[in-house]
Amino acid sequence: MSRRKLRLLNRGPGARSGRDGNATGAAMMTMSTSATIGAETYAEPKAKTRNLSLDRARTFLTLVVLLHHAVIPYTYFGHTDPKFFFGFDMIVLATDSFFMAMFFFLSGLFAWSGIARKGPASYLADRIRRLGIPFVICAFTVIPIAYYAISLRNDPEIGFSQFWWTTITKGPWPSGPIWFLWVLFAFDLIACLLYSLRPNLLDPINRLSVRGRRRPAEFFAVMLVVSAAFYVPGLMYFGPSSWFEFGPFSVQHGRVMLYATYFFFGAGIGAANMDRGLLSAEGRMAKVSWEWLVLAIVPYCLLWTLIFIKREILGNPSPLPNWYEGLYAANVTVFSVAIMFLILAFFQRFKQSGSARLLDPMQRDAFGMFLVHYPIALWLQYWLFDYDLPAIVKAMVGFVLTVAFSWALTRALRQIPGASKVL
Repeated sequence: MSRRKLRLLNRGPGARSGRDGNATGAAMMTMSTSATIGAETYAEPKAKTRNLSLDRARTFLTLVVLLHHAVIPYTYFGHTDPKFFFGFDMIVLATDSFFMAMFFFLSGLFAWSGIARKGPASYLADRIRRLGIPFVICAFTVIPIAYYAISLRNDPEIGFSQFWWTTITKGPWPSGPIWFLWVLFAFDLIACLLYSLRPNLLDPINRLSVRGRRRPAEFFAVMLVVSAAFYVPGLMYFGPSSWFEFGPFSVQHGRVMLYATYFFFGAGIGAANMDRGLLSAEGRMAKVSWEWLVLAIVPYCLLWTLIFIKREILGNPSPLPNWYEGLYAANVTVFSVAIMFLILAFFQRFKQSGSARLLDPMQRDAFGMFLVHYPIALWLQYWLFDYDLPAIVKAMVGFVLTVAFSWALTRALRQIPGASKVL
C-alpha cells in the first residue's frame, strides 16, 4: 500500500492542521483516552448487548459457508459432478481465502471480555457446552450421514451401519466443517490461560483499535503484517494440502497460525472500548468502504495470475516452488484482511439495508445451520448428480434448498428442551 493511500485512509473527518490551542487540546484528549484503556479493561464488564452489524456479518458468513459447499462439486478445476462452471471457481477461491479466518476474528471479539466477565473456569464451561457438545454430537452423527452420500456413490452396496462403524473404528473419520469447533475451543482455552497470567496482555491491540476509530488503515497495516508473518512461512513450509488429522480432529497445518492471529486480534478489539474502537458505529472504517474494495480486488486478481502461471507456465508441479507459495500466501493475506474490513464496513455503513430483512430473522439459527447443513448439501448433490441440468441450476437449487432445509431443521431442533443453549 502506498504512503499516499495510507494517508487518505487515516485521514479522519475534518482532519487538518490546526492552531496551537487546538493541537494541545487534541493531544490532551489522546492522552486521556490512552490512559483510560487499562482502567476500562479491568473495570467490571458491562452487560453484553447485541451489535446488529456484527450479528449480520456473522449470519452473512454462515450463508457464504453454505454457498461455498453448494458450488464446490461444480467448479471447473476439481469438479465431482459431470457439469461444471468456471464462475464457481472464482467464488470458491474468494470464499476459501477468508471466511474461516473471519469466523475466528468474530468469535475472538467476545472472548477476552467474556473471560473477564465470567472468569476463566465459568467461561470454559460455557464453551464446552457451546462448542464441545456440538462437536461430539456432530462427529458421531452429522458427519457420517454427510459422507455416506459420497461413499454410496462409490459403493452403492454399502449399508449405513457398516459405513458408520468403519468410519468410527478404522477411519478415515473426516471432520467436514466442524473442525472449526474444536480449533476455536483450543483458542478459547489458550485465551483463558493467557488471561490468568496477564489480563492486560492484549492492551496494545486494544489501544490500536481505539486509534483505529479515526485511523483504520493503521490497524489494517499492523494486522496485515502480523498475519503475513505467521501465515506466509507456514504455507511455504507445510504447503496448501498438509493437514493434522487425528480421528475427527483436523486442521490445516499452514493456516492454524493465521486463524490464531485473527482470533487474538478480535479478542484485543473486544477486550474494552469496542464501542469506541475500530468497530465503532461512528468510526472511520465504514466511511472508506470503497478503498477496502480496491484493496481486496487487486490481490484477488493477482491470485488468478499466479494460478495461470502455475498451470500454464510451471506445468502444475508438486511441490510448488517456495517463491510461488510465498507470493500466493502474501496475496491471500492481503485479500483476507481487506475483504474482512469491507464486509464489516458494509454492515456498519448500511445498517438499514434490505439484507436485514433476511439476516435478522436468521441470526438466532445461524450457528445451528452451520452445524447441520453439510449432510443436507451433500445429499442434495447426490440427488442432483444424475440430472442433465446446467451446473448453475444444480448449484443454485442445492444452495437454496440447503438454506431452507438447514434453517427449518435448526428451528425444529431448537424446540427440544435445552437445545437452544447449544444451538
